[in-house]
Amino acid sequence: MAATGFNHVTVYGDDVTELVAFYTRVFDLERVQAPNLGVPAAWLRCGDGQLHIVRRDTDAPRYHHFALTVDDFEAVYRLARADDLFDEHLAPDGELPIFELPDGSVQMYLRDPAGNLVEVDWPTAATLDDAVTDRIVDRSDDHPQSDAQAKAELFVDS
Repeated sequence: MAATGFNHVTVYGDDVTELVAFYTRVFDLERVQAPNLGVPAAWLRCGDGQLHIVRRDTDAPRYHHFALTVDDFEAVYRLARADDLFDEHLAPDGELPIFELPDGSVQMYLRDPAGNLVEVDWPTAATLDDAVTDRIVDRSDDHPQSDAQAKAELFVDS
């Protein structure tokens, strides 16, 4: 028996409306009908999966996260800078939490209004403007890679 894909990710927060506004504004996710779950909830379409937002009175875990691939990394970067959305716990001293992996892909880390950690991914730093690439930290500079680790790929062809 094998899993065939990811269906959805659920995040919690105390204000479902605020979280829906965040994810629709920052990532252009589309709201779709959710069933009655007995608590306030919203479902948002993301590609062929969904993001489920559920009202829970609990703190967001510090490092548990999900990742979104976007169609305009620079636009999300600019919005994150303007609205101070970056997760500073993951940032190197004096830098933004934007990293390049050995395969050239790029990750940045944001927090939603409930404190949930969101990783934003892009296939290659080579296509980004200097204003963004000047802020990228190469993970291999701080964490040397073995030959096998240097071959890791964030974006894997099906």
